[in-house]
Amino acid sequence: MLKHRGFPGRLPSTDHQFTIRRANPKGATKLAPRERYRDRSAGDRRADAAFLAALIEHFGDEPFERGNLDAGRLSWLLGREVVAVGKLDPTSYEQLLRVDLKRAEAGFPELFATDSPPDFGWNDWDDDEGDDE
Repeated sequence: MLKHRGFPGRLPSTDHQFTIRRANPKGATKLAPRERYRDRSAGDRRADAAFLAALIEHFGDEPFERGNLDAGRLSWLLGREVVAVGKLDPTSYEQLLRVDLKRAEAGFPELFATDSPPDFGWNDWDDDEGDDE
């Protein structure tokens, strides 16, 4: 399983996880698109936006390997802002994905605002803190 070095492990000051520390010996957790209902909490919506912002900052619109990215967090964006490259293998750590920037901007316009983009506190937090091999 590829570990994405420099990628934030979680949303600072929350329990919203972005990465996993080690591969599941029983296999990767299945990716499955999840419906985002209007009544989701503000914290969940902020975690989605922060995770997408981190994906865009880290990978742009280039393909990337799923690796140690959290399946649950990816599933909230899968099929919309994050799409499979080729046929989706939902249980592969090697699955290639990419951010669809047009759909990302439509779904999260605040991330693309030039006057005041959101600050998720990445600079206040050590993203490799507690990371083990």
